[in-house]
Amino acid sequence: MTWHAVSVTAAACYFLTFKIMFSRRHPYLFSFLILSSLITIALVCILVLVMTAMQGAGFSDLIVEPGDGKVGVVEIQGVITESRDILNLIKRFRENDDIKSIVIRIDSPGGVIGPSQEIYREIRKTTAKKKIIASMGSIAASGGYYIAAAADGIIANPGTITGSIGVILAYTNFRAVLDKIGMVPVVIKSGPLKDMGSPTKKMSKEEKKILQAFVDQAHEQFVTAIAKGRKMDIDHVKSLADGRIYTGEEAVKQGLVDRLGNFEDAIEWAGQLGGIQGSVSAVYKKKEKLSFLKYIMESTLHDLVNRLTRQDIFGGYLYSPESIPEN
Repeated sequence: MTWHAVSVTAAACYFLTFKIMFSRRHPYLFSFLILSSLITIALVCILVLVMTAMQGAGFSDLIVEPGDGKVGVVEIQGVITESRDILNLIKRFRENDDIKSIVIRIDSPGGVIGPSQEIYREIRKTTAKKKIIASMGSIAASGGYYIAAAADGIIANPGTITGSIGVILAYTNFRAVLDKIGMVPVVIKSGPLKDMGSPTKKMSKEEKKILQAFVDQAHEQFVTAIAKGRKMDIDHVKSLADGRIYTGEEAVKQGLVDRLGNFEDAIEWAGQLGGIQGSVSAVYKKKEKLSFLKYIMESTLHDLVNRLTRQDIFGGYLYSPESIPEN
């Protein structure tokens, strides 16, 4: 029982005592007030029991829609730069017996390699216990598709932007500009490659070779993960993994997506796989309420990151400096 519930119960008792003290001269009114007070206390007790049951089920900070069976919904929106909250929510749904299956709702152009791989792995761990459906919104490309590939099934809209299977590092080199204005960067480093990819120096052939090998290795990891998660032939995945984007309709033809449909279709599909008979109740994480100032600050930072990383349209699987200019 929460302190809030205790306070409500105590207030009801005090209110009952007050009624008894001032109602003895009116028997009928006294009886009516006694009855109404008992009803009030009973309703409070029921409310407390419901709240306690919800907390015990792990739903105290979640939104639970009415329905016969519960499907957990994990939302992944925007550029993927961290994974902790998403991992925690997937784990909670996996360990909660009331959650029969899970929907990963993706609206993301991609993001950093590490967090995308962490989420992929957590989904793969969870599919051993519960079915997971990936639902693609307006865009689920690059790292967004990497995550979706781990699910038991993928559903997208016909016009969903997906694919963009590849790795990119990008930066703008200012060496020529610095030479024109007479600025000379001074760098003290512990090794010859410590400033590799610096925008203030010309990239050497050795540096280009190293960075290209890094991109190729990360790309190979991406392709292998898709082939494993989707149970596809790796050569077919490689033929699709040249960085191009696909509509949801084309992605179905290529085997990257299982079926076309919207978010509600994904919930229904997950419910069927979870063995839910009757209506499906979606369980969401409550959204954090941001102050106006924090919203403005975070929006500005997000726009700045997009501009600096040059990923305003489709995003990349990796945001990091390196455009590898030709020598």
